Amino acid sequence: MQYILALYVDEAGWPKLTPAQQEQGMAAYFAYTEAMQKAGVFKATGRLQPSSTATTVRLVDGKPQVLDGPYADSKEQLGGFYLIEAPDLDAALGWAARCPAAGHGVVEVRAIAP
Repeated sequence: MQYILALYVDEAGWPKLTPAQQEQGMAAYFAYTEAMQKAGVFKATGRLQPSSTATTVRLVDGKPQVLDGPYADSKEQLGGFYLIEAPDLDAALGWAARCPAAGHGVVEVRAIAP
């Protein structure tokens, strides 16, 4: 079964890190991705632009209403994702727990609907 690991982090924290801390953080994500590739669960990943670049669309009286900015203001923002193939939810949760984002944010695990 395929699962999305949605990575929610405080995007304001990254610029506050020193270059060495940023390099260490990126190395942790690269190592995590490599471990998933070696285990055969990795399908895809993506890092999102800051939430300030988001555009929100909804229909109001049948007409699109376009707003600049994210859907909701929150402490943590959706910063990226992993798409994995895992035998069951427990296995997906195990990979989520290993994700570097779990140490400084939240990893939401959701199964892809058949």
